[in-house]
Amino acid sequence: MKCPYCSAPDSKVVNSRPSDDGASIRRRRECLNCARRFTTYERAQLEPLMVVKRSGPREAFNPDKLLRGLALATEKRPVEPEALRAFAYGFEDEVGAAEIASEEIGKRAMTFLRPLDDVAYIRFASVYRDFDSLERFIEEIRGLKDRDEG
Repeated sequence: MKCPYCSAPDSKVVNSRPSDDGASIRRRRECLNCARRFTTYERAQLEPLMVVKRSGPREAFNPDKLLRGLALATEKRPVEPEALRAFAYGFEDEVGAAEIASEEIGKRAMTFLRPLDDVAYIRFASVYRDFDSLERFIEEIRGLKDRDEG
C-alpha cells in the first residue's frame, strides 16, 4: 500500500480488525520509509454500483467521494465521523441495484443529514441543489423551518 504522506510503495500492517459490522476490514499500517501510520479499509466488491452522472456518463460508485462531501458539510458540527463513515461505506449495500443516478445519491445524503444537523443539511443542499440565487437559498431554509414547526 502506497504511503499517503511520502508516497513510498511499502508499508506493513500493524493492526487489523473487522469494521462496518464485518462488511470490511480496518487495517492500521506503518510506512517503512517515514514510519508514519495510516488506516486503510478493505471490502469485497462483487460488481460495482454504477453512478449515472447528470451529464450522462457512468462511473463506479466511490464511497470516499461521498464521505468527503458529507465531511465538508459537517465540518465543525456536532456530527460523529463514524456515522458518516457508516453511511458512506454502507450506501452501496443499501441501494440494492446495479446503478443509481447521482441526483438520488444527493437526495439520500440529504435525507441522512436532515435529522443529524440542520446546518450540515443546508451546507450539503447548497452544493447539491446548486442554488442560483440568495432567494432560492432562503426558500430552502424557510422550508426547513416549516418542517420543524409542522
